[in-house]
Amino acid sequence: MTVLSSVIERGYLGFASHEAKDNSPIYEEWATHVAGSPIFHDFLMALPEAKQQPNLLFAAIRWVTGRVPEVAELDETLQRQSGAIKQEMMNRSTQTNEAGRCATLLPLLARLPQPLSLIEVGASAGLCLLPDHYAYDYNNGAHTLAPETNAPDTPVLHCQATGNVPLPTKLPEVVWRAGLELNPLNLQDEDTAAWLQTLVWPGQEDRLHRLQKAIAVAKQQKVQLVKGNLLEDLPALLEQIPTGTTPVVFHSAVLNYVRDTTKREAFVDLMLNSNAHWISNEASGVFPQFADKVSNPRPSGRFLLCENGEPRAWTGPHGQSIDWIE
Repeated sequence: MTVLSSVIERGYLGFASHEAKDNSPIYEEWATHVAGSPIFHDFLMALPEAKQQPNLLFAAIRWVTGRVPEVAELDETLQRQSGAIKQEMMNRSTQTNEAGRCATLLPLLARLPQPLSLIEVGASAGLCLLPDHYAYDYNNGAHTLAPETNAPDTPVLHCQATGNVPLPTKLPEVVWRAGLELNPLNLQDEDTAAWLQTLVWPGQEDRLHRLQKAIAVAKQQKVQLVKGNLLEDLPALLEQIPTGTTPVVFHSAVLNYVRDTTKREAFVDLMLNSNAHWISNEASGVFPQFADKVSNPRPSGRFLLCENGEPRAWTGPHGQSIDWIE
């Protein structure tokens, strides 16, 4: 086995045990199979490193086949349709846009001086730019919020809150919002909307239904999405924020895709030296200098929610939980 093949094996076994386990039994099986499949190893090694990730491969297989094949079919499926699967993987990306994360961002957004101007870095289709348009259910109905214009098709974001989470009593007032994204997704395009839904893992029907409702909301709101780079183009976007509002820059599961640690540190410097309120919701290894501020053990599979570099909570990666640190 080559070094690259070993890297692929470790990556897929890690995905199976740390990400898919308890979240998607089908993807856990698929990842375990791919880790030991010479056919998949040969296929993946011919792709750029950025295109070797499990989420992209699995979504492409489902997109091309139009179904969720059994694990025993995977090798044959790849051999039969490798060209089409490769084409989708090269042309698309895993811009999972999880509106559920708004439930973990909301406690921080709601306690800031209102009204707010929001900029999301790595906005994908911009679903997380609409926290004031969703309904929220914390702790199985113990604490709920909804927009004044609440409708039956309003997405309800469910979240388990533990610790002294400052649960908001009303939704934030957002008067301006924009997203910065290398490859903005246009939800008015049905192909794009369908691809986003394919990125939801099998067995997570609640997430799929929530995404479908959030897409419907976003289509009505037509959020401003700007094509650009987080370092080069963010300063100009910050200058557009209306006076008399609290500027907020936030992101979730984005900076892990910035592999260059020098660029990550440049982004940290940019945010800490700006006049914007900065909210980051990333895996703990993305900003180790922030994670090191937390004395208690780091829970596996959680994101670290920080406010201007200060740890506030451990959060579920899809917004399903928030465990306060303060």
